[in-house]
Amino acid sequence: MTDDAASVESAAPAAQPQAAADFGFEADVARLLELMTHSVYSERDVFLRELVSNAADACEKLRYEALSDEKLAAEAGPPLVTISLDKDKRTLTVADNGVGMSREELISALGTIANSGTRAFLDKLGKEKDEGFIGQFGVGFYSAFMVADRVEVATRRAGENQAWLWSSEGKGSYQIAPLPLEDAPAVGTRVTLHLNEESDEFLDGWRVESVVREHSGAIAAPIDLIAAPGEEPRRITEGVALWTKPKSDITQEQYVDFYRQLSGQLDEPALIAHWRAEGRTEYTVLAFVPGARPFDLFDPARTSKSKLYVRRVLISRDMALLPAWLRFARIVVDSADIPLNVSREMVQKSPAVGAIGKAIATRMLQELKKLADAEPEKFAQVWRDFGAVLKEGLHEDPSRRDALFEIARFASTKSEEKTRTLKDYVADLRKNQTAIYYLVGDDMKRLRASPQLEGFRARGVEVLLLDDAVDAFWVTSALGFEGKPFKSVTQGQADIDAIALADDAKTEAAAPADVVDLLSALKETLVDYVDDVRASTRLTDSAVCLVAPDTGFDRQLSRLLAEHGQEAAFGKPVLEVNPRHEAIIALAGALRDKGREATRDEQLLLFDLARVADGEHPVDAAAFAKRLATLLANKG
Repeated sequence: MTDDAASVESAAPAAQPQAAADFGFEADVARLLELMTHSVYSERDVFLRELVSNAADACEKLRYEALSDEKLAAEAGPPLVTISLDKDKRTLTVADNGVGMSREELISALGTIANSGTRAFLDKLGKEKDEGFIGQFGVGFYSAFMVADRVEVATRRAGENQAWLWSSEGKGSYQIAPLPLEDAPAVGTRVTLHLNEESDEFLDGWRVESVVREHSGAIAAPIDLIAAPGEEPRRITEGVALWTKPKSDITQEQYVDFYRQLSGQLDEPALIAHWRAEGRTEYTVLAFVPGARPFDLFDPARTSKSKLYVRRVLISRDMALLPAWLRFARIVVDSADIPLNVSREMVQKSPAVGAIGKAIATRMLQELKKLADAEPEKFAQVWRDFGAVLKEGLHEDPSRRDALFEIARFASTKSEEKTRTLKDYVADLRKNQTAIYYLVGDDMKRLRASPQLEGFRARGVEVLLLDDAVDAFWVTSALGFEGKPFKSVTQGQADIDAIALADDAKTEAAAPADVVDLLSALKETLVDYVDDVRASTRLTDSAVCLVAPDTGFDRQLSRLLAEHGQEAAFGKPVLEVNPRHEAIIALAGALRDKGREATRDEQLLLFDLARVADGEHPVDAAAFAKRLATLLANKG
């Protein structure tokens, strides 16, 4: 008995233990009960989970004590929790055949709200980590007053021939009276709630069953429901959680059925991972990677939603245990080492919770790598569904970047059908190639047609084509892969002159001298729009293209930031001109013959063409249309 319980006991006559007695709760019990029933719990149906959890604990406690007591072993039967409903009497009863309570244990467990009968039991044994008891009995029990005007507890301690009735209206006092054995459970405890007017829903068998299946379906004891007096008990949970079974005892069909129940989807999981972790923190994980995208994959909240159990009691159905970039995984975690707060609805922010989340993230990456190696076609579909989400980890979780690079797949100029790994890319580097080149955008078809790729194709240099929104960000923070830095083909000088042209590429002709004058004229004409104009080494077929300056961000990231009003902070682009293109040679000749002012419209048209090729609108759409029409007319 705790000091608090002892003080309660001393306040009441103890000389006649067989007589009924009134007890006053501790001094501020009224305030605590008010907090419990109106503030601590956010959902009223949690009371049922608490009572079922306590009942299952009592069964476990009797099983443990029976191991060393032959008398108790004779009384202990298969554990069972029974929920009974009586609409006429407006009662809901939760009964168990567990260890029960003596008069002193009633006072200790229920006389002090913050006391825990199970915790005292564990402290006495000195084996808190080894046994699977919840504790917090007194706290959970008092959640019953959210739905009940009066609560009665009939109980008989295993091995004793006395029974007791505890009763209270939760208003400052409780009563304990002897209970005739014929009215008492043969062994265990029966908690009867006289429901208040606002709690009619808990007299409905379907409602009670749904709450029990949701919150207590994994409780170690089976649960029966008697929906009305005189009805036969109906088993609503079997008392065995799927994740607690050995993997060898679980069929593929059982895994799939559980996944569908967990995820609310009808597809089959692409990956199933089931393991138990032991060490400083012990826990069991059953994880699924869906076979199809969940509808909320790109929910702005970007939070993972794992089901968290503590000793097979559901604590949270949407615990943000994993990082956002693993939010597509459907996971159940069950641990005996996670501390709980006063209500048992929210897990405390503890090192154990953080450690579990990090460990699961590591294991999930390992499982995905195994899938990629063993079943590349199946993993290819996983990457198509969730690659954009996994790549968020490349930006947000640098410590996982190397592991994510191991499984990452990318479209590239090397193949239009299959994605490529970074290992594939590095293995095919061209002689004198010093970087991993990439192009970022929002449309794969436009990326493949981008003029910035022409010089790289001519030299057989592979370029990664990145069309997910997050790609513009992670490439700026990733240092590289296997010593090769990432370099955008739309930023700075192409720096590919040292790489030889491919065998089938045309030899580049020398640029006409007149082009130098054209570059100078373009700089003057476009001074308000571009940072520089220069001859390009990356263009082979197109006349012009836009690239980002040598410092700062590439074109796609600059574009994204400009959409959020930050264009001025990142400067103007550079216009690169293909000095060997027919249009450029012709414009250079016209400049020589007619002068700068006479060719001004053509120079502005050239800049607008570069913008259009880059997926942007002309600076002035009406002026662009007029210049183009004039050009066509003169062409005729």
